[in-house]
Amino acid sequence: MILGQDMLSESQRRNLRRMVWTVVLGLFLGGLFTRLSELFMPDSAAREFLTTSVSAAVGPLSMDLGAVSLTLGPLVVTLNVLSLVGIAVVAFVARSWI
Repeated sequence: MILGQDMLSESQRRNLRRMVWTVVLGLFLGGLFTRLSELFMPDSAAREFLTTSVSAAVGPLSMDLGAVSLTLGPLVVTLNVLSLVGIAVVAFVARSWI
């Protein structure tokens, strides 16, 4: 029974890792799509719809440990329709190849 639980947890870790990579690569691809649409699409309602973004930010996070000081941030995530399209494309490709 323990062997079955180990296999299940390994499968869950692999799925979680795959999902994180899919989202990260999809956000990069969506950012590329957004930049290309800003450069090449004429000013129109479609361009406005595709490139309007919602941003969420966290940070900065500072830690001072006496001898070492570390500052991280701010971390900003920007989402728009093309970011979601990028995630969907990467998920489709990953699902068909893996």
